[in-house]
Amino acid sequence: MPTVQIEGRAPVEAQEGQKLVLALEDGGIDILHRCGGNARCTTCAVEIVSGNAGGIGEAEAAVRANKGIEDASVRLSCQVHVHGDLTVKLIKTTASTGLDAGPRPQD
Repeated sequence: MPTVQIEGRAPVEAQEGQKLVLALEDGGIDILHRCGGNARCTTCAVEIVSGNAGGIGEAEAAVRANKGIEDASVRLSCQVHVHGDLTVKLIKTTASTGLDAGPRPQD
């Protein structure tokens, strides 16, 4: 079972192939996902510190371009499927923004 280490927090376990945003949320992390995991808003963006987050798909590439995200280590957690251990740095959380998380992304 892959492990996701979050900088400054306890690690969480993920199911093989699970969306990173769901692994974080299920692990008690207050990650934002305002568009419900549809690669539209970028609120679920995280920095991949180590590990292989896989390739960037068409939907993620389009929203990254529209939002001006050029840093390759910044990924949308709703578009990353966990296949191995990852270390991530949270960018936005409910606590840091005061926003509600948004609708739960689909599996």
